[in-house]
Amino acid sequence: MTFQLQQLGFNPSIQTAFESFASLGYQAARVALEHTHLYTLYTEHGELIGEVSGKYRYGALGRGDYPAVGDWVAISARPEDGRATIHAVLPRFSKFSRKVAGSTTDEQIVATNINTVFLVVALNNDFNVRRVERYLIMAWESGANPVIILSKADLCDDPEAKAAELESVAIGVPVHIVSTVSETGFNELKPYLAEGMTIALLGSSGVGKSSIINQMLGKESQKVQEVREGDDRGRHTTTHRELFILPDGALMIDTPGMRELQLWDADEGFSSSFQDVESLTEQCFYSDCKHQEEPRCAVRMALENGSLEQGRYDNYNKMKAELAYLARKEDAKLRQQEKLKWKQITKSMRSSYKSR
Repeated sequence: MTFQLQQLGFNPSIQTAFESFASLGYQAARVALEHTHLYTLYTEHGELIGEVSGKYRYGALGRGDYPAVGDWVAISARPEDGRATIHAVLPRFSKFSRKVAGSTTDEQIVATNINTVFLVVALNNDFNVRRVERYLIMAWESGANPVIILSKADLCDDPEAKAAELESVAIGVPVHIVSTVSETGFNELKPYLAEGMTIALLGSSGVGKSSIINQMLGKESQKVQEVREGDDRGRHTTTHRELFILPDGALMIDTPGMRELQLWDADEGFSSSFQDVESLTEQCFYSDCKHQEEPRCAVRMALENGSLEQGRYDNYNKMKAELAYLARKEDAKLRQQEKLKWKQITKSMRSSYKSR
């Protein structure tokens, strides 16, 4: 099966970014699936297996420099072998990232060049407003538009009440209720699925993402499992990120469920997600108000009169501290990288001097 680049979302902006690579004889492709050191690429020659060139690998400083699902890349194709060499990643207009799990300070790119992020939240015992706040920070930071999808409506007695609860914290973010069991709510999602648009499907493990993408594809493409008895939680099934082409021409990136979502470089997303709290802090009488014992504190007054929920404010402080800690660790890592860089340059200069 061959692909038209426009069908994959190749627009005038991407075309302009690709012109310098086209002049070198390269072709454009989109990353559809990431393997270990290999990538499935959608190209005008069909599906090709790609790997980065040695020069590319040498210049990559971290995981974030390598191709990710959704990326547009410049390749030299060998369709007769079903292979291609990746020489460069085109500039990304959006990128959903998180910190890798564990103590390592490094970026893991989940999906790139996405227009809309579908944040899937199950309407069962796993429903958690605080977790949604965390996802919204990263969604706003990605550069894409967040949309909340409340799945498994058939397992909830009052889904509209849950939707209202989320709307109070997800300011300005559309919220839609769906059920793959009754096949309801999906017509309301069609405006986001225009031809050439890319949507990333994100959420915790077991919220029903695979069932949703099967519903949109009109076939059983993704494996699904029944929910566990006792807690209504689905079992984790998707194990990799993959780009699908939907029947209406939109593209959707399915992702594995995230058991944890550690923040990554999200100052703007944080402000967008907590604009109500940030607005209150600006109304305090003292510009350096700590919101504790100071007089005429707008934040404490909002907490007392109930216009600001204590749980939301606690989550605001928790994630603000998390971002500050991450920034300190990232600064230390950059200083170490700079030190190592100059050490290597000095070593190279000494070696060159001795060889004369």
